Amino acid sequence: MQAVRSILVVLDPEHAHSRALTRAKLIAGVTGARMHLLMCDKRQDHSALLSLLSSQLHDDGYDNITHEQTWHESLHESIIEVQQAEGCELVIKEHRPDNPLRKALLTPSDWKLLRYCPCAVLMVKNERPWTGGAILAAVDVGNNDEDHRRLHASIIDHGYAIAGLAKGDLHVIAAHPSPMLSASDPTYQLSETIEQRYREACTAFQAEFGISDDHLHIAEGPADVLIPYTEKQLDAVVTVMGTVARTGISGALIGNTSEVVLDALEGDVLVLKSEEATAHLAELARG
Repeated sequence: MQAVRSILVVLDPEHAHSRALTRAKLIAGVTGARMHLLMCDKRQDHSALLSLLSSQLHDDGYDNITHEQTWHESLHESIIEVQQAEGCELVIKEHRPDNPLRKALLTPSDWKLLRYCPCAVLMVKNERPWTGGAILAAVDVGNNDEDHRRLHASIIDHGYAIAGLAKGDLHVIAAHPSPMLSASDPTYQLSETIEQRYREACTAFQAEFGISDDHLHIAEGPADVLIPYTEKQLDAVVTVMGTVARTGISGALIGNTSEVVLDALEGDVLVLKSEEATAHLAELARG
């Protein structure tokens, strides 16, 4: 979080009170980051509101505030265009669930934002303060290639940073797959051997990042079920996750865990990208 020097705050034209702005003020208050307020609307002029909000923030002691209103082809494209132009390292947006029928027919715009935005995205889901709350970091220790290792390090670093910001505790969830008799690797055919392999991987992970046993939660099953379950058990205020940012056909068919769990989680969700995904998506955005 300390590396965040510029925050893009996406405001909702239909809701005057911005939960996204509340979170942005909390983070900017600690990091000193610039806040760029964005209203995406092609129908109505919001310049007076944006000027008023900027003035109020300045009066509250936030010196580096800029704002704009714009609209490109769609909401997520508008946000990404501004994120790239302003060089923001973090996008903060309030998430409101789509109705189930609409979601079945169309990919929700927030899913598209998570999938295509080159930088970290914080989806704000409620007004509950972070102070004193549990922070949950979700990792996949079974993927140990270099790109995933760096992503895991980023997830844990951000988790610790938010825990420090909120004066809360960091917990880590590591979901491992159920046994598959058809698996080519015999390790993945028995529940005991799968868990043993994950526990061994987690031991190294704990040593590297200073995670105690009582703050590590290893469970068998799909991540999109276990992460919301663990969040509820801990009453976590923020869940930090990573995404490989699948695009194209594989993204449409498979989806990412972060997209699938977005509506299931009750607290805020911070989604980070691997370095490889960040570079690829930034290239797509520039193209």
